[in-house]
Amino acid sequence: MTLALICSGQGPQHAGMFAVTGEAAAASSLFDRAGALLGGRDPRALVRGDAPDIHANRTGQVLCTLQAVAALAALPELARGRRIVLGYSVGEVGAWAAAGLIAPEAALDLAVERARAMDAASDPGDGLLFVRGLPRAAVDALCREHGGAVAIVNPGDAVVLGGSAAALDALAAGAEAAGAGRVRRVGVAVASHTPKLAPAASAFRAALDGFAAAPPVPAGVRLLAGIDAAPVIDVADGRDRLARQISTTIRWADCLAAAVEAGATAVLELGPGRALAEMAGSAHSEVPARSLDDFRSVSGVRDWLSRVGV
Repeated sequence: MTLALICSGQGPQHAGMFAVTGEAAAASSLFDRAGALLGGRDPRALVRGDAPDIHANRTGQVLCTLQAVAALAALPELARGRRIVLGYSVGEVGAWAAAGLIAPEAALDLAVERARAMDAASDPGDGLLFVRGLPRAAVDALCREHGGAVAIVNPGDAVVLGGSAAALDALAAGAEAAGAGRVRRVGVAVASHTPKLAPAASAFRAALDGFAAAPPVPAGVRLLAGIDAAPVIDVADGRDRLARQISTTIRWADCLAAAVEAGATAVLELGPGRALAEMAGSAHSEVPARSLDDFRSVSGVRDWLSRVGV
């Protein structure tokens, strides 16, 4: 039996996101490290207080990466045995930690470097727009007309578009006029995974070289790259793809399909949020899929893992 671990991206940060991991003794040092990166603020208190910047780029990337590495510390069995690991946007940094290629503390530091590079390449008002219910040809036409770009391709007819504030307003109006079933802004303040962030991808690739050399991909681990859904075999090449995803469309639907094709028998999203588990369950209903947000204790997660045989 093979577990697919999904490390989530920005957007769904919320007050209860550390309900399972926040009091785990094994994760306490990671909360301390993240707190230092957040100006001395305890991440648990930060989200519970609904601080206005929990969706800011740097804070959001640290919080989401912390959720992944804290879950791995609280549930060390997640990092043992056969597993398929994939990450959505900044979640791919957490996925490298889940695959055993970088230390959890390094993942937090890399989240800061990633956010710094992206902020430097961004303008006020940049962001992302979720659109569901339009054919891809119609989406591409809207992007050409209004200067946006497809940032993420999700299962079914759902995409995330990136661009400037003016482009996103025009894209939203155009998508609604074209009959989209759902259009909404995403809580991310950069045009992630679009060509506008090419300078950020280059800067982050240079930052990756400043961290200790990663070991080979461990036996029994399949780490999928977001930009092409292909497994990381060569770590140097994997670093290139990890950096390029900042400015390249993420093929998330293909990533989920690749995980199932590789033998995933259950999916666990580490959160925050449960949108990715819901996507997996909808697109591949034969594979049980849950999120850490569905549980309130480590024992509850372990009980579910036992029931699904992983």
